[in-house]
Amino acid sequence: MTRRLLLSYLGLAVLVLAGLEIPLGWIYGRGEVTRASQSVERDASMLAELTEENIEKGNLDALPDVIGDYATRTGGRVLVTDREGVVLADSGTQVRTGTDLSGAPDIARALTNRPTVTTADDVLSATMPGTSGTTLRGTVRLTYPMTEVTARVHRVWGALALAGACVLAAVAVAAFTLARWITRPLRTLEQATAQLADGHLTNPPDATIGPPELRSLAVSFNHTATRLQHLLKAQHAFASEASHQLKTPLTALRLRLENFEPYLDPRAHQSLDEAVGEVERLGRMVQGLLALARLENTASTPEPVDLDAVLAERAAMWEPLAAEQHVTVAVAGAPVGQVWAIPGAVEQVIDNLVANALRVSPPGTAIMLARAPGGAFHVRDQGRGMSEADRARAFDRFWRASDTHHDGTGLGLPIVRHLVHASGGEISLHAAPGGGMDAHVRLRPVTGGRSQPGSGTSRTARATTAKP
Repeated sequence: MTRRLLLSYLGLAVLVLAGLEIPLGWIYGRGEVTRASQSVERDASMLAELTEENIEKGNLDALPDVIGDYATRTGGRVLVTDREGVVLADSGTQVRTGTDLSGAPDIARALTNRPTVTTADDVLSATMPGTSGTTLRGTVRLTYPMTEVTARVHRVWGALALAGACVLAAVAVAAFTLARWITRPLRTLEQATAQLADGHLTNPPDATIGPPELRSLAVSFNHTATRLQHLLKAQHAFASEASHQLKTPLTALRLRLENFEPYLDPRAHQSLDEAVGEVERLGRMVQGLLALARLENTASTPEPVDLDAVLAERAAMWEPLAAEQHVTVAVAGAPVGQVWAIPGAVEQVIDNLVANALRVSPPGTAIMLARAPGGAFHVRDQGRGMSEADRARAFDRFWRASDTHHDGTGLGLPIVRHLVHASGGEISLHAAPGGGMDAHVRLRPVTGGRSQPGSGTSRTARATTAKP
């Protein structure tokens, strides 16, 4: 932001300077040309009077001295003709005496008693008739190079440019100081926001520096950050303490229900088993909620994870359990290398997805962990699958399909999605080819250096795997 403010101030200064100096330089240049034209025209008139007197008296030999002296003093060139347009004298050597110039446009106009002042090819020219009353006795052409005038104009432009550069330098220093003063509170707010996103605000922004509006913003931010930290600590304390406080009465309730078994009529045993099962399901649901709360309240930064090694390790872990149901677990696809994920997230994601797949896989089928390019992998089963409407709601908390016959809590897939998103990835459910479910997980691959992709931190942590 400092750079943008500095560029804005400098851009405004450049526009102001351009609006002032360009017209000033142009006006001065036009003025110099006008003054030079008037001076040449005045000198040409004066020379015309002098030469007319010499021509009238027949003193033609004095013409070279008159015009030569002027040319030496001023650096101009003077050419004199008679009333027929024949050259009488030339301070230069370009035109010989006796040359007929009556056909030249400026000489022809002067022979009709009309003066001419022109500027062409960096030469200022004035041609004047030499008259006495109504009698025309000759003409005078005075040419003057524009180099001196141009040099003066260029010097003025250089002075204006130097003054503009000095002004821009002063504006740059003042603008940089002002921009730093304005943006310093914003930088401290940015750092404080990043710290607050990590869950710990150690350096609150200083509310005593910067413009009044930013000081007020810093005060509001500090108040909000204090309130948020208090709420996060309270929620974290609840997530830490509620597990023990809730598990104890649930365990006691289960034991009391089981103690009723010897005293119940055999016909009530089924209802007792269902009640015990509901208590166990409630315990798992409490564990899932607490795990999800811990995920949302804890900050962690994605790290490089060897996806191939994790897939192979989790497949080996699940293979004996799947074999008890006559289901195989296999890894397929080309190696994908490392991906970005928060610590422990990939293992939990795979465990939850494989557990769901194993629950619906009939004997004699396979669960495939298929690697895909770009840091992705699939968990495919050959179960009954889910409808498109069910797949759209599968990540909702506590949701279970209407045809579900297991005792899940409906929290497994929400935890999986939270872990994947916290790692900077995406997860989606699709119908597997040939029937079944295909859970597609895409994480960010580690490419080149070790720098973490994206910005900020992900809010999650290790949590106990919760079954849906």
